[in-house]
Amino acid sequence: MAEKKMKKIKAEAEVTKSAPGKVNVYDLKGEVAGERDLPIAFSTEIRLDVIHRAVVAIEANRRQPYGPKPYAGARHSVETWGKGRGVSRVQRIKGSSTAAQSPNNVGGRRAHPPKVEKDLGKKINRKELLLAKMSALSATGQTELVKARGHRFKEELTVPVVVKDDIETVKTTKEAVEILESIGVYDDIVRAAEGKRVRAGRGKMRGRRYRMPRSLLIVLSSECLGERSLRNLPGVEVATPSELNASMLAPGGDPGRLMIVSEKALDTIGGWAR
Repeated sequence: MAEKKMKKIKAEAEVTKSAPGKVNVYDLKGEVAGERDLPIAFSTEIRLDVIHRAVVAIEANRRQPYGPKPYAGARHSVETWGKGRGVSRVQRIKGSSTAAQSPNNVGGRRAHPPKVEKDLGKKINRKELLLAKMSALSATGQTELVKARGHRFKEELTVPVVVKDDIETVKTTKEAVEILESIGVYDDIVRAAEGKRVRAGRGKMRGRRYRMPRSLLIVLSSECLGERSLRNLPGVEVATPSELNASMLAPGGDPGRLMIVSEKALDTIGGWAR
């Protein structure tokens, strides 16, 4: 883990404010069909601190308020025996010696339960959110950061992986798998599938039993057939440029996600203001 962080820091130090370089454009057979310049948005300075702050805020604002029923554990007819009987002076069910309702009793109420009215969100400045998104976007164009994050792909690929717009017309998941294998990024989906594991803690009993690593982020120009064929692969997220944020581009606050982007979507990103 320490080596991974050191790689990130070294890669960050190598990033300059010069214009971004060129990347290859791949067709659906995985062959180089051309070359193009990356938009100036990919030259933003990589700020790990701002990215982490934004991701924490985004994830916090996504949480759903929760709490028990107001009278949970307190729906008993109870009384206390008082002192002088040589037993604890806890509340007991009327006509019985069974203790109930008090927080220290089995089946009793909770002393300080979570409350639905509590605000779990975090505030963050709008400009910080924008800087975090641009910074995380810039990190997707740094091969060292993408490798340090654990993604698997062909050595000769340029990142982000720019693909012809034909990927937006793929109709079936079977075709999508063949395309990703041809391009040389399917190993990352296999990594995510093999990393699936049972969640630690109570969440495994509450409808979220498994956890899975994030793999590809696929950016398409709009909602289309390609989205429906790609989104069900293990660890894959499909989004349009307008839906991108720091949490998608840098899950967990770790920048350098392996991103596949169509040419149309890259043109849209090129219009983003710095």
